[in-house]
Amino acid sequence: MKFVSTRRHDGSGEREVYTFEEALLSGYAPDGGLFVPSNIPRIANERLHVLSEMSYPRLAYEILRIFISADEVGDDDLRDIVANSYPVEEFDDNSFVPVKRLGSSGAGGAYIAELFHGPTYCFKDLGMMPVINFLSFFASRANRPTTLLVSTTGDTGPAAVHAVNRASNPLLTILVHYPDGQISDFQRRQLTTIESRFVKVASFEGGGDDMDLPIKETLLENDEAKSGRKFTGINSYNIGRPLAQMVHFVWIYFRVAEQLGIRPGDASRPIDMVIPTGAMGNITALYLTKRLGLPVGFMCAGTNINDITHRVIERGEFHKKSIKRTLSEAINIEVPYNFERVAYYLTNENPHIVRRWMQSMELTQELTLDANWLERLQAEFKSARVDDNEMMQAMRDVISAHGYLLDPHTAVAVSAAEKLGYSIIDGSNADDTKNPIVIIATASPCKFEGAVTATIGIDGWDKWATESFPPRARATINAPESQPLHYPRSAGLSTSERNSKWREKMLNIIEQNF
Repeated sequence: MKFVSTRRHDGSGEREVYTFEEALLSGYAPDGGLFVPSNIPRIANERLHVLSEMSYPRLAYEILRIFISADEVGDDDLRDIVANSYPVEEFDDNSFVPVKRLGSSGAGGAYIAELFHGPTYCFKDLGMMPVINFLSFFASRANRPTTLLVSTTGDTGPAAVHAVNRASNPLLTILVHYPDGQISDFQRRQLTTIESRFVKVASFEGGGDDMDLPIKETLLENDEAKSGRKFTGINSYNIGRPLAQMVHFVWIYFRVAEQLGIRPGDASRPIDMVIPTGAMGNITALYLTKRLGLPVGFMCAGTNINDITHRVIERGEFHKKSIKRTLSEAINIEVPYNFERVAYYLTNENPHIVRRWMQSMELTQELTLDANWLERLQAEFKSARVDDNEMMQAMRDVISAHGYLLDPHTAVAVSAAEKLGYSIIDGSNADDTKNPIVIIATASPCKFEGAVTATIGIDGWDKWATESFPPRARATINAPESQPLHYPRSAGLSTSERNSKWREKMLNIIEQNF
């Protein structure tokens, strides 16, 4: 298996194919596009049946093996990487991703898939730990210092920091950035309570996307021979993330099919999924999973009021707007970079159209799909926009109906599902015209005391925390914090000048600490 850019110039004489190692280490493709597999083979139904009976780690090995050549990562090395990526002692559920039915009535049913039982209590662990372990493997094999550059709106950073610290490889270090005051206290503590020579943390004044361009420019301009190290980005533009996240969607499909008595691969009985959506990494992983041949029906995006994904699915308007604060901060995104991968498959893998679209977007901050492309998008995707009041109501309704506490992002997904006509609150989803529906629960409520307390009150939070707060999470709350480094927003500077100063500061931190 090789990898190609979503913006490649076929036949131009430029390099067109890359190994998994090259794609993983590059983050962005050299032409500014995103890497995708050169092909996605369909899995036969007989093989799906065999895969459905495997444990989560064994399934991860088999799915990753599809995309990673044994010439690059041998079987024994891949098994070791997978084993280190899903350590049983760091997951609160032996199945890794439990899938539970909400309610008991209805032919279709409504389900919730809990992706938050890993070490940092969010779905990012499931994709980040394999990516970090692959990077550690490649750094050691090449004896090459590698520094990861990360910007986080709350969950990516803690997952990456934990995984790098756990790898404890002197050749693998990380500098992670977060927008000051725009992640939860618990998420901040997950970053600032880590004492590790492999990790540095910095806050910055601005919106969640403001570090993306300085990091992208640094990655694309990295002169490894001059700097003596490789810079790599591991936000979800990195192909390793959606590849690893495909595993949990295959697993979720199997578990719902199992509960409904559906034979894996039965195209007459598709399953829909609703995902809290920010940078579109998770929904892109689901899109790739569908292309493997799994009968996934509608892929539904639940957004908060930072709703660019909803606007492009509903109206074809991929237009950048300024971020507004919400109670679901982790999905506050101005421009979701993974839309580029969605566009690539939407256009039947046409890099020329994607390149034209993305260049237009970068130049004007707007891309408008015509009616033909919008119709194609809506044939597979649905979306709904959810404000804070609607999110809070969904959280209260699910507690009332099921005694189940959602985090604010999963509550966005539940409210979106209800808006799209699925019956989640009563758990029936009994409409014969609707497929079975799965809500993707992306984080534990333990990370969002402020948002949960604002919704159900301090007494409601205290009751849940007393009964259900994860024991390992208490250690994070009680640990002392270290002061992060800081990037101020200097008055009077243009965006370009600010980005230049932040890049300079970033490089100085790396030189002084790693």
